[in-house]
Amino acid sequence: MAADFAAARLNMVESQVRTNDVTDVRIHDAMRAIPREQFAPDKAFQAYTDADLPYAPGRFLLRPREVSKLLQALKPKAGERALAIAAPYAGAVLEAMGLSVEHLDGADLTAVSGANYDIVVVEGAVTKAPEAWTRALALGGRLGVIERENVTAKAALYVRAEDGVGRRTLFDAMAPFLEGFEPQHGFAF
Repeated sequence: MAADFAAARLNMVESQVRTNDVTDVRIHDAMRAIPREQFAPDKAFQAYTDADLPYAPGRFLLRPREVSKLLQALKPKAGERALAIAAPYAGAVLEAMGLSVEHLDGADLTAVSGANYDIVVVEGAVTKAPEAWTRALALGGRLGVIERENVTAKAALYVRAEDGVGRRTLFDAMAPFLEGFEPQHGFAF
């Protein structure tokens, strides 16, 4: 079975990552090495499909395309400090690339302890990145997140500069909402 997963990892990188303009070979190598099935053992047979993979209630591993494109946009460098928010797979890929990674996967995903992260990455969609996440960025720090209103979603990159935090849209994406980050609908006149 392990050999089947190794072949599936290789196929995932070749067919879902490289074909979507992810050219960072370090990401390819890390994704080939990290056993994605370990993050959702009861769904191991789906680990390498082009689908979001539930690993806990209201939590999902992003599709390989989305997570690889998001990681490439963050331009990770060995030795940097990263925070993986509900992102066990992305965090493991960053660790394999030589980053020091802390994980936040508890009930309150805005309860960021500490600051000065070079990278913050989130697996799952939110309507808008909470201020707690952008406050956690060091100068030059980057946050990669998928922001979604209803059906349409865009990956976004936030960067902390001397004069504040800037945001730019990266690519069209699809991801399920993180539990608690769904749009709040109400009655309006």
